Amino acid sequence: MELDAAKVSEFRERGFAVVPGFYDYERDVVPLLHDIHGVLGLVRRKYGLSPPPDFRPETFDAGFAELLARDRIFASEVYDAIKQIPAFVRLVSHPRHEEVFRQLRGESMPGVAAGGYGIRMDHPNEERYRADWHQEYHAQLRSPDGITFWSTLVPLTEEMGPVRFCVGSHQGGLLRVVPADPSHPEKTGAYGLILENRDEVVARYAQEAPLAKPGDVVLIDFAVVHASGFNRGTRSRWTSQIRYFNFRHPVGVRIGWCGSFAAGQDFARIHPELMARE
Repeated sequence: MELDAAKVSEFRERGFAVVPGFYDYERDVVPLLHDIHGVLGLVRRKYGLSPPPDFRPETFDAGFAELLARDRIFASEVYDAIKQIPAFVRLVSHPRHEEVFRQLRGESMPGVAAGGYGIRMDHPNEERYRADWHQEYHAQLRSPDGITFWSTLVPLTEEMGPVRFCVGSHQGGLLRVVPADPSHPEKTGAYGLILENRDEVVARYAQEAPLAKPGDVVLIDFAVVHASGFNRGTRSRWTSQIRYFNFRHPVGVRIGWCGSFAAGQDFARIHPELMARE
């Protein structure tokens, strides 16, 4: 099922667009929530905690906050495990992704970015792994012509810090980055990169932070500037990111569609023109 003309124009002009009901909630999302609940139960029992309450889609993560409070390593086991759930792998290769990518990118050849899909948990009052203002390409590579299919597994509220977008910022093209954020030395890899003249760049644009619902998808152009909000709530923000790219883009061909930090690549060697030296 293709997007309507208004949604296509919205994405191309603004660099992102919310598509309500992109996934079938009962068929595509609930099985994933069910198995996340199952993995959580296994990890809780492993560390001597009682089983979580019976599964309900609205409270699939009940018991996770206690696990996180006991030891962040326990929560990390859940994080690493759930991307291997078959229902999530099915979501990664959902037919609508390829259909919409071809619709938005014309004569493209879509690819799934290996290592570019997963489920984030943005925990309350945690800064270390919060994504600052960035463009997707620097952390992903593969091809500058890419789209992230972003969705939430929990209903978002302002308190939970939804993703903020600089409206229309993709039209400025790829920006240079500096290699580290001195105000947060604990951030490494892609989390440590900051945009050159970040504050000036962000100030040029209006910002929006849509409150998507489970089953919705936010289409994100690889070049739009965006950032994770700071979670001031009491529940972790569970979101899915699935990244597709165009094999036919000449830069992708030149770099052999390689990955970025997560693939062990030296971003400065691949794109020295995008690295600014302070």
